[in-house]
Amino acid sequence: MKNILLKEMKLMFKEKANLIYLIVMPLAFIIIFGTIFNQAGDSTVTVNVTDNDHSAASKTFISQMEKIKGFDVELNNKDVNQQISQIKEGKLNSLIVIPEGFNQQLTSGQNKAKISFYQDAAVSNETASIEAILKNLSNQYRENQIVSTLAKDGKTDDQIKSIMKSPVNIDSVKENSHNVDMMSQMVPGYTVMFAFYIFISVIKRFFTEKESGMISRLQSTGVNPLSYLLGMWIPHFLTIMIQCIVLIGFGHYVYGMHIGSFVGIFLLIVSLAVCGSSLGVALSFIVKNENQGIGMTQFIALGGAMLGGLWFPSNMLPSFAQVIGKFTPQYWAQQGFLDVIVRDIPVTGLWKSFAALIAFGIIGIIVALTRYKAFLRSAVK
Repeated sequence: MKNILLKEMKLMFKEKANLIYLIVMPLAFIIIFGTIFNQAGDSTVTVNVTDNDHSAASKTFISQMEKIKGFDVELNNKDVNQQISQIKEGKLNSLIVIPEGFNQQLTSGQNKAKISFYQDAAVSNETASIEAILKNLSNQYRENQIVSTLAKDGKTDDQIKSIMKSPVNIDSVKENSHNVDMMSQMVPGYTVMFAFYIFISVIKRFFTEKESGMISRLQSTGVNPLSYLLGMWIPHFLTIMIQCIVLIGFGHYVYGMHIGSFVGIFLLIVSLAVCGSSLGVALSFIVKNENQGIGMTQFIALGGAMLGGLWFPSNMLPSFAQVIGKFTPQYWAQQGFLDVIVRDIPVTGLWKSFAALIAFGIIGIIVALTRYKAFLRSAVK
């Protein structure tokens, strides 16, 4: 077994393709998307406004919007119909129009003041924040009017404050305070996803051994099947370990991602390495050729990434997809990493993730041992 293990370790690190799709590619994904989301977090929402009233009231309304952090008010005197056409064509997201007579309507006290908000329905998720701000400003005007009416009725300031005070207080408590951001989802997500690309490396090695006649020669030497499988399995197990440590470490030291329990992270990486490498060996003995193996790898890696919540939180998926996702090793690996990184769950609270990943690994080992003889019979003589 020792000779087989050393041979595989040398070949593993000698093959440049392994370095590319196990280390370089996931690092590239993390850097690209990390840069995009970091910049998105600092970006502002542009609010296009056309003021047709040019009154003190309209200018006050606009100045209130300008004070809101994250919103960049862009005034223009363009034709309103032309801008609405641009929204319909998808060239403009939204437009706020303050009509002529706004000041007069506002001071008339008849609740006739009107502001039009045009938005592209196709990007409602982007314009929702603007609409929320407009509703908030509208409520402020309503409250100011109520306060003014109460003051005219002879109410004191203390009485007005008591009347205007909401009967419901919202006590916002943040339970997960450790750097809960996109990187906390993204780094472990891509780490888990690319860990399953070890399948390609495992499949290539076994089929190279098979087609070169090496396996047939090994049969004549009486090498113990378990020793041979261990010698082929351990290098890929260690590769996943190194891969995960590099990617998680990169997220921590470069992007400041919170780690939590180092012991918990390490044990999750070990469990994931057992799972990925064992399933890789099992798949090698099931597929008929390399191309089929690569196709199955893509299906398992990408399908598991989607259903397992590696690209976005699994609770955003339809309920049936969430149920299916719990039958994938990717789901349990990701939940384990999130428990440590985001929720600071101690090692003892990670037992479900450990158990699930090890269980998948054991299934892979059983399938590999069951299919080993059939694999040997198909080897080139």
